[in-house]
Amino acid sequence: MKIAVYAGTFDPITKGHISVLSRAAKLFDKVIVAVAADNNKHTLFTLDERKALAEASVKDFGNVEVEAFTGLLVNYAKAKGASALVRGLRMVSDFEYEMQMATFNKDLCHELETVFFIADAELSYISSSQVRGIASLGGNVERYVTAEVAEALKQKYQK
Repeated sequence: MKIAVYAGTFDPITKGHISVLSRAAKLFDKVIVAVAADNNKHTLFTLDERKALAEASVKDFGNVEVEAFTGLLVNYAKAKGASALVRGLRMVSDFEYEMQMATFNKDLCHELETVFFIADAELSYISSSQVRGIASLGGNVERYVTAEVAEALKQKYQK
């Protein structure tokens, strides 16, 4: 069984993430959406909220699981029996960072490959931080996220 891990903060998960995931799900027997607990970001949503929103957003995928994880990604991926890490590239500016991370991950675990998916053109500008920014100012974000995520953002910013 070919297993891939698609890791990220997913704060929140967007339609861009889901697009990358949908293509990865066609290439791998199982894709684990790994919601990162350890990050150097101050997230809007808690780990449990991010995991729940990801689960709601990918519920129609038969071969996708969502889990929270902590620690080094390569250790998590090895423990899950993964052979690949999935990453999305939106803009050229993403490439340098993603290349560096892929090289570190390969150095730490030679068995893991990183597979890059180029974002669909109509979704390439979407980022979680921009979505949060729009939502924080009362803007409609339903074009960028699922209905569940849009509602969660609305609730978060009404507090």
